[in-house]
Amino acid sequence: MSVRVLAPVKALHRGAQPAGDDRRVGGGGGARPGTSGALLGLSGPESRTAMFGWTTAAVLALLVCAFNVLTRIHDWPEQGVLLPLVLEGTSYPCVVMAMAFPVGATIWLRRTRPGAWTTAQVHVAGAVLFFILHVGGFLLLRSLLFPLLFHTRYAIGSPSHDLPFELTKDSMAYAMSAVGLWALLRWNLVAGAAEAPAPKLFDIRDGARLVRTPLEDILAVRSAGNYVEFVLGDGRRLLMRSPLGAVEAELSGCGFVRTHRSWLVNAARMTGLRPEGSGDYAVELGGLEAPLSRRFPEALAALRG
Repeated sequence: MSVRVLAPVKALHRGAQPAGDDRRVGGGGGARPGTSGALLGLSGPESRTAMFGWTTAAVLALLVCAFNVLTRIHDWPEQGVLLPLVLEGTSYPCVVMAMAFPVGATIWLRRTRPGAWTTAQVHVAGAVLFFILHVGGFLLLRSLLFPLLFHTRYAIGSPSHDLPFELTKDSMAYAMSAVGLWALLRWNLVAGAAEAPAPKLFDIRDGARLVRTPLEDILAVRSAGNYVEFVLGDGRRLLMRSPLGAVEAELSGCGFVRTHRSWLVNAARMTGLRPEGSGDYAVELGGLEAPLSRRFPEALAALRG
């Protein structure tokens, strides 16, 4: 039977935060997140996406640079071999380092799922930073290498012609990288959920303690600043230092559904689903309510199914 609660603050112990409130509630420690302990707080699918995406981009960029070197040697043999090698060799490491921006933006956007306007702003900023690191980096390297190797200063081309050309190339490279990484991340999340057996226990690192918790005892997980709060069926609330997206990735395939940018709910513990108007819902989990945003239609379909 469904248990209706007037407000989430009545469902939780005194001091709990209302649904959707992202303010830090304090506590917790600096231990590594979840059960995987992934590097830099990345989940397994995120780590695989970053490593494979970065490696693929590095190989493709190396092939493009090699092709450009051969083209320059063929078309301008009077330049020799060293000049094309220096020109392309100073561009290559900067492109590889600049890949940090599409990788980081893709993972952050997948975790937070902001609106279209914020997503566009993040990608525009990422593309600009990609361009600045690439162009600024190879200009710096060439200004250092040319006096040593050619006994002359590096002559920068016309800014009105060369900079728009480089910006167009880098914007296209960023866009293709972001689209490819997004598709790869989604595939890794789905493949990981299908291949990995669902664990029956989850290690919650509440400060210095490790609380090994059965998954069926977890009602919901909510974001709390730099922490996540696990709401358990017995009324306990445990804090762990981790982004919500990393916990979501670890619990993928275990019946947990992202219903809000700040909430994961255990679908198996849902006792009711109440419309709130404007396409939003309240997910009832016994005496707890969690928000279900209209921006997560796949969550509504999963809970109704």
